[in-house]
Amino acid sequence: MSFDVQRVRAEFPILGRRIHGQALHYLDNAATSQTPEAVIDRVRRHERESRANVLRGVHTLAEEATNAYEAARATAARYVNAARPEEIVFTSGTTAAINLVANSFGESLRAGDEVVLSLLEHHSNIVPWHLLASRRGVVVKFLPVTEDGRIDTHALPALLTARTKLLALAHVSNVTGAVLDVRTVAALARERGIAVLIDGAQAVPHGPADVQALGVDFYAFSGHKMYAPNGIGVLWGRHERLAAMPPFLGGGSMIHAVTTAGTTPAEPPKRFEAGTPPIAQAIGLAAAMDWIRRHDAAAVEHHVQALTGRLLDGLGVIDRGRKRIRVMGPSGLQGRYPVVSFDVAGAHPHDICTLLDQSGVALRGGHHCAQPLMEHWGLAGTTRASLALYNDAGDVDAFLRGLDQALGRLL
Repeated sequence: MSFDVQRVRAEFPILGRRIHGQALHYLDNAATSQTPEAVIDRVRRHERESRANVLRGVHTLAEEATNAYEAARATAARYVNAARPEEIVFTSGTTAAINLVANSFGESLRAGDEVVLSLLEHHSNIVPWHLLASRRGVVVKFLPVTEDGRIDTHALPALLTARTKLLALAHVSNVTGAVLDVRTVAALARERGIAVLIDGAQAVPHGPADVQALGVDFYAFSGHKMYAPNGIGVLWGRHERLAAMPPFLGGGSMIHAVTTAGTTPAEPPKRFEAGTPPIAQAIGLAAAMDWIRRHDAAAVEHHVQALTGRLLDGLGVIDRGRKRIRVMGPSGLQGRYPVVSFDVAGAHPHDICTLLDQSGVALRGGHHCAQPLMEHWGLAGTTRASLALYNDAGDVDAFLRGLDQALGRLL
């Protein structure tokens, strides 16, 4: 098992940048990852050689674009082990995918029906359900979190009732890095006829998902967190679920027939892809998926976990037993991904991030679109460092040095 991180880093031109005269140490991957040359080149080749609209053109460029777009759908289906490519709906990202479900699946819900979320969800998996509640009288309920920043699944049975229609949870928290035991939760929901939607935005950058093995009904994720272009995402849905849902948006491409009397929608996935789709972005997403799968998954996991351990240990050394740094999530490596958020008593996250930027270290500070979780903790926000496979020990050490110096100035 070997992983040559320096060889991987050479594939990312942006990592050669200097920020404020310092080498770039990019640790904001939970927000947006960087893009390798293989993806950039594939998108450039499409735009230079085959740019055209898809689906109905009969000229050569249109056929090439359509073939590449549908090949990207097939690649995405393989990446999540979908039963068929038609279960893949391309969207602009996780937010759009969840909104699609909230609007289309949500049409089947009535006043008093329940949707169960958790306190650690990203706003993208909270706000669409609040909007649905305001439109249709749906009740939104929240699972609590444990002290180590995990969804408290032990509280789930007591929350589920005969009116519960959907369980919508994050596979991996974008704040704590905690991994949800999706199979167990999905099995419990399935026993009661409850649909399950999983926000996989923080999970799929670290390797393919298996939606059939997970036993869920919907799985949503974004390309920009997994080395792909911005503006592309995926909603996977079981075919029978998608076929039962009405369209969310109307326009070109999503129709079977239109008359003055009405519209007959196309079969899934087309009925959910109104207008001109993100063609180049989808092609880039497929290239990113292929790029991820070229690497030894076990070796990548070992590399990233070792870096996460180095980072967590380093925070303890900086704190020197003074208990002013609090990691908001699992303290160890078990059941967590490389997303590390922490609070420093007496120091604002934005000040920490601003000072670290002067050292070339890119972090994220704030509530991370998880205000209910921050309110639960009594915090305005946290500082977050998040790792990708192209990070190395030098990135972690630069972060730790910069943080130590920053706290020396702020405290």
